[in-house]
Amino acid sequence: MTTSRYRRILLKLSGEALMGERECGLDSEPVKRLAAEIVDLCRIGVEVGLVIGGGNIIRGAEKAAEGLDRVTSDHMGMLATVINALAMQDAIEHLGAPVRVMSALKINQVCEDYIRRRAIRHLEKGRVVIFAAGLGNPFFTTDSAASLRAIEIEADLLIKATKVDGVYTADPLKDPRAERLAYLTYDEALKRRIGVMDTTALVLCRDHHLPLRVMNVFEPGAIVRLVQGEAIGSLIETGKTRKAAEEKRD
Repeated sequence: MTTSRYRRILLKLSGEALMGERECGLDSEPVKRLAAEIVDLCRIGVEVGLVIGGGNIIRGAEKAAEGLDRVTSDHMGMLATVINALAMQDAIEHLGAPVRVMSALKINQVCEDYIRRRAIRHLEKGRVVIFAAGLGNPFFTTDSAASLRAIEIEADLLIKATKVDGVYTADPLKDPRAERLAYLTYDEALKRRIGVMDTTALVLCRDHHLPLRVMNVFEPGAIVRLVQGEAIGSLIETGKTRKAAEEKRD
């Protein structure tokens, strides 16, 4: 395996990526596959932070729409992310890599509290850090949590691994004429109102000049190839970041 283009990344996985062929819950096969890819990242020298959604277990916003109190339903969703984080921690540890789960909610008996400086120290020591329980507050998505944690740990890249292979002009599952966009700026993404991440997450990334790659989580080996420099999926960044990169190449 070759070296990585990035020193430190934040990988955002959807909870649905852990379901496999199931209608809900956890399937051991995709968990093991993703754990193996994360360990491969560590082996080429990448410091890996990880945020996993909880949609394979419960979606707080959906339960709120069904009549459950929104704050309660969001707390349930946060706990679902802790379950996924513990499952991924176990799978990574079985492959021999050190890993820590850090929760935005206090659950001291099962994982550490999130403390920024401690998280960075874990990363510097080569440990995978899984950030669980979102931001610990209702009304914020795990996309927003991923953006904020990536900024806090000073990640070089945020990767959104989802069910589509990039950003499209329309929903490719509904519109056969939808075209994939290999590159766009955050301002363009916000103007187009793309649904790949919520607005809060996109604005956070834009304002802190954090590049975002959107890719297909179901393509084996793609995450490793991406950090090695292959142009996979769609890249979203600020115009300023793009200009700086072009000047550096020149």
